[in-house]
Amino acid sequence: MDAKNTFDTPVTYRLIRAEYAVGLAVAVGFFFAHITEVRWVPAVALFLYIDLIGYIPGAIAYHRSQDKRISKVYYVLYNTMHSLATQTIVALAWIWLFGAEWALLVLPIHLFGDRALFGNLLKPFALDFEPVANPEFERFTSELAAPAADRPRLVEQFEARSAT
Repeated sequence: MDAKNTFDTPVTYRLIRAEYAVGLAVAVGFFFAHITEVRWVPAVALFLYIDLIGYIPGAIAYHRSQDKRISKVYYVLYNTMHSLATQTIVALAWIWLFGAEWALLVLPIHLFGDRALFGNLLKPFALDFEPVANPEFERFTSELAAPAADRPRLVEQFEARSAT
């Protein structure tokens, strides 16, 4: 992936997940190192609120929808609540209001866990809310994985399909 090709191949996707797994391991390590100092009510509330606002409403709407098309509002809610930037602001606001505490580690644990363990990154509007394989993307990645000598022919085929 680069600035001109904003997609991940299976290998780069696994590498991204591995990086989040490192962050998850560090956050979990600090959390358990200070487990006796964790206030559990704020920890559970902070862990759950991300999905209560950002995932569950969209999942319900998606599963109730006959054609699986739902409002983009659900995508925005998911992406906002599952954003490291948003959760950094939440953590800073919490520290300002209540002081720093180890319970705040559940914020990166939740986000890094979603990304490392489940592979859930931010949701693009063009895809289903729940993970469903996109046949066009599957074909594209299989063609991209072809030997380099075959790629010019595959590019011509792809361009010909796109023009129709």
